[in-house]
Amino acid sequence: MNPMEISRTALDVEWRRLEIIAQNLANANTSRTASGEPYRPLRLISGPRTNFASYLDGARAGARPSGVAVLGVEASTQPPRRAYEPTHPHADAAGYVSYPALDHAGEMTRMVTTARIYEANLVAMNIARQMYSRAIELGRH
Repeated sequence: MNPMEISRTALDVEWRRLEIIAQNLANANTSRTASGEPYRPLRLISGPRTNFASYLDGARAGARPSGVAVLGVEASTQPPRRAYEPTHPHADAAGYVSYPALDHAGEMTRMVTTARIYEANLVAMNIARQMYSRAIELGRH
């Protein structure tokens, strides 16, 4: 797999991560979903497409990195945040409403980090493209 393909797989993963973060932020105050439960923040799990140990074993035989992939999306196991709002339509008998246990600052930090990783992969793809173009140009002479 060439460097541009590896960066493309990373772009796909980081774009999906940005979508998950946006979904979490959009549902920060969702007290009830279609199932009746409060929204559970999601986390994207990503990793290499191939097991690193198998890559090391195959490195001698010419194996090449194959990029990254989304391995799954997991819902948070944190208990919901409860707020006393007795007039809210979703309040329980004690007057508490359950909201997602979402760390807004943490989500924003993840968003900035993910955007930077996405940007770094765009730069890497552009550098690889420039190197390929330069190699073709040198080959013409």
